[in-house]
Amino acid sequence: MPNHPSVIATRAPRRRLHSVEAAAEILGIGRSTTYEEIRLGRLRTVRRGRRRLVPAEYIDDYVELLKAETSVAESRA
Repeated sequence: MPNHPSVIATRAPRRRLHSVEAAAEILGIGRSTTYEEIRLGRLRTVRRGRRRLVPAEYIDDYVELLKAETSVAESRA
C-alpha cells in the first residue's frame, strides 16, 4: 500500500543537506575522518553562511569514489 493517501501524507521528504556530523553518521565514519576527507577534497561540501553542509548527492559521490578505489585496488591484487 505505498500509494495509499495516508502513507504519502505522513512520509517525510528526504533531507538534501546534511551537517558534517550527520554526513559522518550516514557514512559510518568519524567526525575527524570526515573533516579530513573534506580537507583532501574527497568529500565535497557547500557553504551556507558560516555553516559547512554536505549535499546528499555529494555523499553518494563519495561512496562511489570509495567503491571505485576498492575495485582498482582489488584488480591490482
